[in-house]
Amino acid sequence: MSARFADRVAIVTGAAQGIGAATARRLASEGARVAMVDLDADRSAAAADEIKAAGGVATGYGCDVTDAEAVAAMVEAVVAEHGRLDILINNAGITRDNMLFKMPVAEWDSVITTNLTSMFLCCQAAQKPMVTASYGKIVNLSSRSALGNRGQVNYAAAKAGVQGLTATLAIELGPFNINVNAVAPGYIATAMTAATATRVGAAPEDHQRMAADATPLRRVGQPDEVAAVIAFLASDDASYVSGQTLYVNGGAR
Repeated sequence: MSARFADRVAIVTGAAQGIGAATARRLASEGARVAMVDLDADRSAAAADEIKAAGGVATGYGCDVTDAEAVAAMVEAVVAEHGRLDILINNAGITRDNMLFKMPVAEWDSVITTNLTSMFLCCQAAQKPMVTASYGKIVNLSSRSALGNRGQVNYAAAKAGVQGLTATLAIELGPFNINVNAVAPGYIATAMTAATATRVGAAPEDHQRMAADATPLRRVGQPDEVAAVIAFLASDDASYVSGQTLYVNGGAR
């Protein structure tokens, strides 16, 4: 594979599993030095070890991305280690699904904070070295749920907010040669969607089959397929793309 990201340094949040891990692997396979960030430092270190075993360059970092001071310290540590920061992939997220009438305020707050406020904090910290360098690529993870999804009022609101955040940051950071885009996956086979299946009382395989039947491509997506789109938006191939949300959902409407 080509070295599209040779000499580039990337931070990927929520990098220990799923789409985050797949994205970190993809960027590393194309030459990036990847800082893999997860709430659990041991899990991020283990994920980084897998990349290093495959010949890539990766370091695991433990960080609570909802903590402004922790995020600032993490970004400073990455820049201190590598001398620069070129790419930020905001992927960290959680679900706390419930119907509106019985959703505790704590479930609303935790999802908004983890899925949206964390992106604000990471972007705010990352833009400093990017503005100084007059270069940066930021890709935020939204979701098909931004269009509305039963039982996910908190998650849908957060992921819709990600699109507004992305569009606004593209306007503010564009003059500094920083591209900001979002990717909105549909049904992707991950631990998160397996948990959603369990929530509604279905086996993950059956849940995937139902989702596939409602998707024009007649299958669910895989993390590597989302990672490929994220890598495009993080690359110079997308140098004139900014402020966009790209849906990766097999043609679902």
